[in-house]
Amino acid sequence: MVATPHYLASVAGLRVLQEGGNAVDAAVAANAVLNVVYPNQCSLGGDAFFLIWEPSEERLLALNGSGRAPAQASPEAVRAAGYTTMPQRGAWAVTVPGTVDAWAAALARCGSRPLAELLRPAIEYAERGFAVTPLLSEAIADTAELLRAQAAAYRQFLPQGRPLRPGERLVQPDLARSLRLLAEHGPDAFYRGPIGEAIVATVQSAGGVLTLDDLAEHRSTWVEPISTTYRGLELVELPPNTHGVTALEMANIIEGYEVAELGWGSAELLHRMVEAKKLAFSDRDRYVGDPDFVQVPLDRLLDKRYAEELRRRIDPERALSVPSVTWDNDTVYLCVVDREGRAVSLIQSIFQSFGSGLVAEGTGIVLHNRGACFTLDPASPNCLAPGKRPLHTLIPAMLLRDGLPWVVFGSMGGHGQPQIQLQLLANLVDFELEPQAAIEAPRWLSRLEPGDEVETLYLEPGFDASAGEELERRGHNVRWVQGWDSLMGHAQMIRIDRGHGVLEGAADPRAEGYALGW
Repeated sequence: MVATPHYLASVAGLRVLQEGGNAVDAAVAANAVLNVVYPNQCSLGGDAFFLIWEPSEERLLALNGSGRAPAQASPEAVRAAGYTTMPQRGAWAVTVPGTVDAWAAALARCGSRPLAELLRPAIEYAERGFAVTPLLSEAIADTAELLRAQAAAYRQFLPQGRPLRPGERLVQPDLARSLRLLAEHGPDAFYRGPIGEAIVATVQSAGGVLTLDDLAEHRSTWVEPISTTYRGLELVELPPNTHGVTALEMANIIEGYEVAELGWGSAELLHRMVEAKKLAFSDRDRYVGDPDFVQVPLDRLLDKRYAEELRRRIDPERALSVPSVTWDNDTVYLCVVDREGRAVSLIQSIFQSFGSGLVAEGTGIVLHNRGACFTLDPASPNCLAPGKRPLHTLIPAMLLRDGLPWVVFGSMGGHGQPQIQLQLLANLVDFELEPQAAIEAPRWLSRLEPGDEVETLYLEPGFDASAGEELERRGHNVRWVQGWDSLMGHAQMIRIDRGHGVLEGAADPRAEGYALGW
């Protein structure tokens, strides 16, 4: 079974499984298609993370495919370029893209098909085009000003001088050529060859400091996943430089409440969840960064006794004022399980919609702006430094039961990902919802908007109006959004029913995908 946020990617992954490929093969093929059909959310010019249950090793593997800051990047260099804060778009926000190397590393260890074969569907959609969906059309319209600012981006995504409408065809010949180069020459074409040269030329012409040496020195890293328990299950995340620890900390805090007795959608439960989010995010901003540069106190942050301390700080009647850093949420998440029990939880992103706003000239590749997550504050664990990985919002997840994968899940959503995962966890475990119902249930999301001093708590339709009123009474700044709002993320999920030999898949109606199995 495969579940992705776009139907063409789901079909591509399913075909790989039907033709004998395994879950890692299918995940890479589906991810490559997403790079073509959702260029606003992911690209060869972005980062990727894998959680893989590998039956041959009988263990869970974690792959960090995030890139590092250029060797010439530093707070001093950014200030010398005329900035007082870390730029959110443009050349200075471009770190080394890690996706291509992550694909190669995952396939080398766990795959069964060559990359060239898995890229065929993506190449076809780039060459022949595909029908633009409502979400992509809206994203192009929303960022049209950014795309018009660079000739390569303008040509690729505004080919008629205006945003493409739903149903119109987007053809990306430059991207097709880049994918063919990868199919023929592998990652070297990207990190040491013509694609890399084009990326570097584009970044440097826009005032950045990325070099070919920065690209050539990049390597993905196999890391030990981190976990906690939740009502007898094991919740597993990626370690720093991701904020997976934040999701685990939130789960530890909420585990101390009788969630089912508080009631789904009640003001009492929502208030406690939002307050847990604030406390965990405050810790994230205080401690989490690249472990090669800072020491993250994981043992303390994941200690159940520490969660109890934080729980005591939650006033059941009044909202805390501990705002945290907030970021945008353009990302893709997908999951796959194969006939051998291999399970893949994969997430990839270019950070904000259309990333840096730069398309590497002649390649069709959108360059991410993950460097925007750095700060210039030397007291921050996430302060920019040469060769440093930024604090990452990407967190693919799994729930294990008796040491084996039970639920493979995750969501796009930037800083909202831990919040969405917490809601999915409670829906599955505390309220015993089926996977699709767990995903379709109305969601909340709390974040600090630019210029505000108090976080806004967004609620989807489906929560009682009285719950919103009660949350406002407790000090929350409540704002209602329309149903199926992408602000609430695009979640996918596969649950493994070992007793019946069945896979249960679910895809988020907030996106345009499917869960498909055979």
